[in-house]
Order: sequence, then C-alpha cells, then structure tokens
Amino acid sequence: MQRPLRRFLVLGLDGGTFDLLDPLMEAGELPYLRSLVHQGVRAPLRSVYPAKTIPAWYSFATGKDPGELGIYGFTEPDGVLGHSKLVQSFRPAEAIWDRLSRWGAKVGIVNFPLPSAYPLHGFIVPGMFSDTAPTYPNAVAGEIEAAIGTSYPGELPPYRSLERASWIASATESVRLRAEAASVLAAHHRPDFLFALFRETDRVEHQHWNELSRPVSEIPPDLLDFWRAVDRACADVDRAFRSGGGPAVTLVISDHGHGPIRSELFTNRWLAEQKLLVFRENAELLRRRLLSRLLLYAEKVGVGRRLTQRVADFVRIGRRAAIADFLKGGMSFEEVADKIDWQRTVAFSYPVPEGIYLNPNNPDLTPARRAELLRDIRRRLEAFPEAHIEVFGPADLYRHGDPARSPSLLIRVDSMRTEPRMDFSYPASFIRDRPGFFYGSGTHRMDGILIGAGDGIVPRVRSTPASLLDLAPTILEGMGLAPPADLGGRSLLPEMGLST
Repeated sequence: MQRPLRRFLVLGLDGGTFDLLDPLMEAGELPYLRSLVHQGVRAPLRSVYPAKTIPAWYSFATGKDPGELGIYGFTEPDGVLGHSKLVQSFRPAEAIWDRLSRWGAKVGIVNFPLPSAYPLHGFIVPGMFSDTAPTYPNAVAGEIEAAIGTSYPGELPPYRSLERASWIASATESVRLRAEAASVLAAHHRPDFLFALFRETDRVEHQHWNELSRPVSEIPPDLLDFWRAVDRACADVDRAFRSGGGPAVTLVISDHGHGPIRSELFTNRWLAEQKLLVFRENAELLRRRLLSRLLLYAEKVGVGRRLTQRVADFVRIGRRAAIADFLKGGMSFEEVADKIDWQRTVAFSYPVPEGIYLNPNNPDLTPARRAELLRDIRRRLEAFPEAHIEVFGPADLYRHGDPARSPSLLIRVDSMRTEPRMDFSYPASFIRDRPGFFYGSGTHRMDGILIGAGDGIVPRVRSTPASLLDLAPTILEGMGLAPPADLGGRSLLPEMGLST
C-alpha cells in the first residue's frame, strides 16, 4: 500500500462532556485540550442509544449502530430467560483498524474493551473485560511492563466512600500509566492509526459528578489533579504519536456525555405493578424490604446519613460476603428469575435496563397479541405520571436489526436524568429524589465530545452535533481508504477542511 494520506490518533475520554471540560479549559486547568480546541474543530458528538460504553464504543469502531450489531449493553442473552453473558465481540462486523490493517496500514489499539486481542498488522492491548487478557503480539505485555515498571493497569475497583482518597489516587495513577504505555508503544511501533482509551474519566464522573459540576474554584483538589493528569496523558500520547513523522490528525472523542442523575425507575417493579410480570410465589425477601425502607427513611430524615453510606457500601461490596448477601437478599433480576411465572409473564426488562422484552415463552403471545401489547405498554409508559418516558421501537433508532436479539421497546427517562434499573431492591417502582447512599451522582447523556486538530484542519466551532457513526468513514477516508457503502455515518472531512 502507499503511505496513508495522513496518520490518525484517536484519544477516547470515556464519558467526556463539554459541560465539564469547558469550565476546566477556561480556568486553564487543561492546557493541552484547550490548545486543540483553539487550533481545530470542536462539536458535540451524538451517541447511539443506549448511550453506554460497549454499544457506543463498538458503534464507533465499526460505523454500525447497536441494532446492526445486536449489542445494546454490557451483556447479551445467553439463551436462558433471566440469564446473560458478557458481550463477546463486535464481530462479524469489522472495526476501522481491521480494514486499515488489511489495507496494509500499521495500527495500534490500547485499552479498547475486548475480551482478548487478535492478530492484525500492529498491536492490541485489550481493556475493561479482563486485567489479564492477552495482548497481540504476546510480547507487547512484556514491553509495557519493562517500560512502566509494573503491569498494565486494569479497571478501577468498585468504589467505597470510605476509600475515596485512595480510589481517586488510583484513578489518577492509572491514567498516567496508561498514557505511558500508549506513548512507549507509539514511539516504538510507529503506527499509522492509534486508538487509546481512558476509561477512568467515566468512572470518576459517575461517582463524583456532584463535585465536578461545581464552579472550578470549588472542585476538590484531588479531582482537579485527576483531570490535570488526563490532560497531560493526552498531550504525552500525542507527542509520542507525532514523533513518527508525516501529516497527522488528532481526534479527542467520547462515547457519550455525562450529567447529574436525579431519579431511579425500577422497570421490572413497574412491570410487576402493571401485572405484566408475574411471580409463581412471593419473591420479596422481608429482610431486604426492611433494610431498604430503613435506609430510605434514614436518608429522608437526615439522621445517620454517614451510617447509611457505610451500610450501603458494605451491602454493595461487603468484605464478608455471607453477611452482605444475607442483608441485601437476592433481589437482582438473575436471582429472582427462577421465581417468575414464565407461562403467564407478558414482559420483562433484562438484560438491558433500557429495554422492554416480550416473553417468548408465553404461549398466548401470538403475533397479533404481541403488536397489541406493545401498543398498550407504550401507552402506559408514556402516561407514567412521575417522569417523562420516551418510548422507541427498534426501527425508530436503528437502520437494521435482528428482532430476535433486540428489545421489543426501548425507553429513555427524563432525558436520561432518571436511570432505569432492572432489580427489585426497593419497594416502589420510582424513586424521585435519589438517596445519597446510592452509587454515584452522575450518569450518561447523549452528547459527548469531538475535538479535532492537526495538519490541514481549519479551526471551527460546530454547534449541531456530529454522530458517533460519522467517525469511522471520516478516519478511513482521511487516511486514504474508501469507506464501505454500508456504514451508517458520513465523512466529516469537508467540515474539517481536509481533502482526500
């Protein structure tokens, strides 16, 4: 192959949002990202729905939406009702780097969520699914360890409020080590295309959005230090990548945005209240109902809030598993699935909390009855008095798809300020004022970030969102490879001022 028209570096800030970055850049806390914005193009980047890490990053990588991929969350059905498995792969679709590799370009992938690496022309360091996932080539793991003096960092552990300081310090150190690993590989292997993902940004925003959304002068120092480390990390990887020479473009992107979480909708609890999900026997565990009511009451009256946080931390990830399991009871969907009357149940929400699935095991659900039920469920959801629920059919969101793999309906609640949950942990189907002992204070939004700068890019601010699906054809065409006609987006090169 001839040398690419230009090399592309893509830096992924999971959950990145201008709502957070703009104040930090304006205050001078993110000098590298600020310089990119001033030199290049910036725009909101519209995610796919559900706007979650796996479907969003896989859609970015392939240029295909979740319906085409059959991927709607972290897990997918495994063939047994009430059970699921981790998403295994975006295949048989091809990623950008698969096409570039076959064309002859050298590619590098660092921390993309994959269960394991696979052979291509370049290297892959998998992320997220396993701290011990094999790299490709195998020698890359040793190369990283020799360079950074330790193993490549895995995912952050579950958050506990009593370990706040050490957890944020770990997040900051992970960002530094991840950038050091990506920089070493970029300088050594000189890829034509490099993708490096920082997952820590999403984890920190989930847990500490209430603090990050304050005026910059009031953000705690450890969180400011974290974002300074992210900015330095991006600058370091960019510098190492550009040392390979030749025209280059840097894109900083996110899979979705972020914002505050206000309320919780327990979808299966609602379906049970509507007599659409039916149990063979009472699936409520008295001890969990009592614990839930006590925690909510303590939060409401403002007594013992520190204690409620400690109890919630213990139940969530208790060090003494037997005691924690006894306290919390078996209230996840998986734990109560064997108590559901699958012959009488009409609908359920699992394994994607934004999804409503019609029961394939109910003998009364003829095609005509299914269509009638979907209309009825949509009507009931849209009339829900305590929240604004948007209801979509797969055809409303996706170009193509397999009805057997997709939810029958998908919901978006209060513009994603309310989070759907699948479990039965609380007595009511809707909690308007989310308790402080619930996990985190932030959740996803549809609009993420797109910043593009480099050789030939004309500075521009775009107010209307680009699509996450636009990035695959943009990168392929920008490097000189014609994008396949079946991709869902369109190239943004003309808007960046770049020629082919």
